[in-house]
Amino acid sequence: MADDNPRFLKRDDGPDIAYHRHAGDGARPGVVFLGGYASDMTGTKAMALEAFCRARGQGFLRFDYQAHGATGGSFEACTIGTWLDDALAAFDALTEGPQVVVGSSMGGWIMVLLALARRARIRGLVGIAAAPDFTEDLIWETLPAPARETLERTGRISRPNQYSDEPNIITRKLIEDGRKRLVLRETIDLDCPVRLIHGVRDADVPWQVSLKLAGKLAGDDVRLTLIKDGEHRLSREGDLALIQDSIAELCAN
Repeated sequence: MADDNPRFLKRDDGPDIAYHRHAGDGARPGVVFLGGYASDMTGTKAMALEAFCRARGQGFLRFDYQAHGATGGSFEACTIGTWLDDALAAFDALTEGPQVVVGSSMGGWIMVLLALARRARIRGLVGIAAAPDFTEDLIWETLPAPARETLERTGRISRPNQYSDEPNIITRKLIEDGRKRLVLRETIDLDCPVRLIHGVRDADVPWQVSLKLAGKLAGDDVRLTLIKDGEHRLSREGDLALIQDSIAELCAN
């Protein structure tokens, strides 16, 4: 495996982006992993996919968005647009040729936005519990009226975080920026192959979100796989095998 110490992509307009990159032999498309909200590039899925790609001699890139993992920045100052810019900067500077982009949870939203911006280099997409439009549909629309009022008035609210002792901080800036980048309101002009994988028992992002995403994509080569006993993280051995099989299929097409 790669050195545990990340490298850093120097930037003039923001914190340097921490990343790990395996160049590969160029025989197959590279793979880019986009992590989820408040996660980092050392998670089970990212590490398993890197091992998978290395074993195949295939290029692989994982990185931390601003205010995630080893990349600096203020979480409360970031938005979907911030993290999209990070993804585009990493994609442009650290990959070459066709790529399969894998997006987990929030990364599934970033995946779609990146593919729209760099469609000529996209071989295919793999969404894992993809959460496009989550700031509007899964946060704002579910907030009680008092919480909405507090968010509008103070610019921030905190919510319990089942994955950490630290609360989730939701900012008005995050919600407002998210509204500029919604993708599920109309047809998504992408015709590359897409594989979506979602757990039916996902308590964070309902599987119906992936179903809606599948319906909005313009292309016909779109498949949704539901895992009946799957939860949000989809990091079990069988889940990882399904993700890897999807990547291998898209790279072979």
